[in-house]
Amino acid sequence: MTGSPHTPLVFVGNFEVEDQWAEGENGLPRVDFSATAAIVNRMDEFALLLAGPSDHVVLKEAPDEDYLAHLDALGVPLPHLHTVVRNDPARTVTLDALDDERLLARLAALDGAMIAPHGTSVLEERMAAAARLPLITPPAAVCKAANSKIYSRRAAEETGLRQAAGWTAGSLSELEVALDEARSLLSRDRTVVVKDAFGVSGKGISVIADVRKLDRLHTMIRRRAARTGDETLALVVEEWVAKVADLNYQFTVGPDGSAHFDFVKEAIIEAGVHKGHRIPAELVPEQVAELEDAAHRLAKVLARDRFYGVVGVDAMVAPDGGLYPVIEINARNNMSTYQLPAQERFMEPGQVALARQYPLNLDERLSYRDLRRRLAGRLLDGRGGTGLLVNNFATVNAAARDASFGGRLYGLLIADDRAALAALDNEIVRRLP
Repeated sequence: MTGSPHTPLVFVGNFEVEDQWAEGENGLPRVDFSATAAIVNRMDEFALLLAGPSDHVVLKEAPDEDYLAHLDALGVPLPHLHTVVRNDPARTVTLDALDDERLLARLAALDGAMIAPHGTSVLEERMAAAARLPLITPPAAVCKAANSKIYSRRAAEETGLRQAAGWTAGSLSELEVALDEARSLLSRDRTVVVKDAFGVSGKGISVIADVRKLDRLHTMIRRRAARTGDETLALVVEEWVAKVADLNYQFTVGPDGSAHFDFVKEAIIEAGVHKGHRIPAELVPEQVAELEDAAHRLAKVLARDRFYGVVGVDAMVAPDGGLYPVIEINARNNMSTYQLPAQERFMEPGQVALARQYPLNLDERLSYRDLRRRLAGRLLDGRGGTGLLVNNFATVNAAARDASFGGRLYGLLIADDRAALAALDNEIVRRLP
């Protein structure tokens, strides 16, 4: 991506960059999702295990010292850390960094470094300009275009890849056509889904099983257009198809248009929200080969449209064993991207893993030292072992306040077989608050 393996990278974990891409786009009528913003914004700590020892990571707060000490004891080479002067829980790490002149000056002094964000929006472009460092990605406009669900459908259609029946809506008139098709599906007892072009993590999605709900949504969208005078839209309408498994595969497009298939994992999705991965995915060689072929087809389209970098694609396995190779394209880092270095460092051939998040109910801040006591004997102690590796601790206390609060613990569980993995997972759930 940079022309040299020695280029120092400055990682910026601006998770849910889709919110920035969605600015000015008319998707589904929105509700307030700020309750989880403090936790999502501390997902910036995932970059700790993605970066190498010559790299840099910009964080909203310094990590727990005992957590860093544990990673060091496990042999994880830690990067150089830079924290912002003021962590505003409601803002992304990018926005906090843009308000920190001293941090930007320190970054500007890094010789030959490049900024590697989770995804690139106009905010990351502003940060790169302020720090006088180039981005590892294409311009924000290219990244935004490649991440639209409308783009995903068109790319799948252009490359001849199987996808659910669906329609895109860039205007009220196009939405009329799409909803007429959706009503036809509903009349045959099918289910449809309406998606924001830039929705993420279960936001901006409406699953509809009856015409009355579809008509109510249609009325709300028309009223908004009448009120604002803006009839543009950024929506996708699709049939909700049966599946037996969700998949996530990743490939990387080089600046020269070359492509490399990186991996495929089984994704754990609950109510439209990503919860983790099962590693490896239980696929037959023919299915993996089909995904590799899909990756190279999509890479050609992306390269033609001037995108290069990491690409994650959501896919599904149908009940008949066939694949839907393109549910949506995420032309940015994905959760599975951050898990890969830990897999490579700690998993032996034949081992299995589960990447997941644990919801926590806390009455006070939980230190990493206390967490280690709770999970004594169940934390990973080295390569080839069985246990949990915490790959983000910042989200545990991100929403801390005077009263009780919810937290999230992210980790990678490794074991020798699925039964041992399930037993480990159950034991960890039992011990956590």
